[in-house]
Amino acid sequence: MATSDPAAGPESTVTSPDAATTAEVPELRGFGHHRNVALVLLGVFATIFVLDWAEAFFIPLVLAVVVSYALGPVVDRLERLAIPRALSAAVLLLAIVGGAAAGAWALRDEAVSLINTLPEAVQKIQVAARKEFTGPGTAIEKVQEAAEEIERATAEDAAARPPPGVTRVQIEKPKLDIREYLATSLASGVAMIGAGLIVLFLSFFLLASGDTFRRKWVKLSGPTLARRRITIQVMDQIRSQIQRYLGVQVLTSAIVGIASGLAFWAIGLENAVVWGVAAGVLNLVPYLGAIVTTAGTALVAFFQFGTIGMALAVAGISFVINTLEGSWLTPWLSGRASRMNAVIVFAGILFWGWLWGGWGLILGLPIMMVLKTVCDHVEDLKPVGEFMGE
Repeated sequence: MATSDPAAGPESTVTSPDAATTAEVPELRGFGHHRNVALVLLGVFATIFVLDWAEAFFIPLVLAVVVSYALGPVVDRLERLAIPRALSAAVLLLAIVGGAAAGAWALRDEAVSLINTLPEAVQKIQVAARKEFTGPGTAIEKVQEAAEEIERATAEDAAARPPPGVTRVQIEKPKLDIREYLATSLASGVAMIGAGLIVLFLSFFLLASGDTFRRKWVKLSGPTLARRRITIQVMDQIRSQIQRYLGVQVLTSAIVGIASGLAFWAIGLENAVVWGVAAGVLNLVPYLGAIVTTAGTALVAFFQFGTIGMALAVAGISFVINTLEGSWLTPWLSGRASRMNAVIVFAGILFWGWLWGGWGLILGLPIMMVLKTVCDHVEDLKPVGEFMGE
C-alpha cells in the first residue's frame, strides 16, 4: 500500500512491495493464458500428426470399436440365453462375413457387366458433348481444326529436318508387364485381407471381453464416486448414441437401396439390383456417396438410353431419394439429442477424409459424436460441446 512520509512532505509517497506485485498480476495472468493456448495448440497438432502417422493402427481399432458397439446388444442377448460370449461373437462375425461374401458372389456377373460398360459410356458422353459444343461449322470447331493443322505441320517439319549434329531419338512406351501388374494387385489384395482380419480379431476380442474394459475405465477415472459416476454416464451415452447412429444408418441405407433398386427397375435401367445395392452401401459415406450414386446412374442411363433426358431422369430419382433420406428420414430417426450442427458435421467429415481418406469419411461422424459427448460432460469443455450442437 502507499503511505505518506512526514519528512518528505505531503506530496511524497512510498510504494510498498505488495502494491508493485499486485500491479504486475494482470500481465502475469495474460502471459499464463497465452502459454496455455500455445500448449493446447501444440497438443492438437501433435495428436493430428500421430493420427496421420499411425493410421494403419487407428483405423482398424476404430472400426473394431464401432463393430463391437453395433453387435454388442446381440451378443448380450445371446449371453442371457446361456450361450458363451466368445462362441456367439465368433458365430455372429463369421455369419456377417459369409453373408457379405455370398451376396457379392451372387451379384458378380451383373457387377462385371456394369463395370465393362462404364468405359464405353464415358466415350459415348464425350462424343455427344463434342457434337453439342464443337459441332461442324462452330467457331470452336474451326479453332480446333486450325490448331490441329499447325501442330501437325510443326511435328512433320521437326521430324523431317532434325537440327544438324543432333541424333533423332524416338521414345517408345513400355509394354504392360502383366507380371508386375499381377504382383501389385496381389500385394494390394493381401493388404486389404490383412486389414480385414485385424478388424475381425479386434472385434471378436472386444465382444468376447464384455464389460471388462468398461470396468477398467471406471477404475482409472479416479477414486471419487463423482468421477466414476460421470465416467459411467459418458460411456453409457456414447454407447447409446453410437448404437442408435449405426441402427439408423443401416435402416436408412436399406431403405435407400430398396427404393433406388425398385425405381431403377421401374424405369428400365439395366443392372438395377446392382445399382440398388451400390446406392445402399454408398449411403454409408456422407455426402460423397449420394454424389457418386447420382453421377454413376446418370452415366449408365445415358449409355443405355442415349438421351440426356433419360440420364437426367435417373439422376433426379437418385437425387430425390437421397435428399429425402438425408434431410427428413435420418434426422427424424436420429433424435435431437445426437444431432450436431450441419456446418460442424461437414467440416469434420472433410477433416477426417483429409486425414484418413475414405475410411475417414465413414468414421468421421461417429468420432465427432464421441467427442461431443465427452465435451458435454467435462466442465471445461462444455462450450465446445455447445458449439458442436444444434
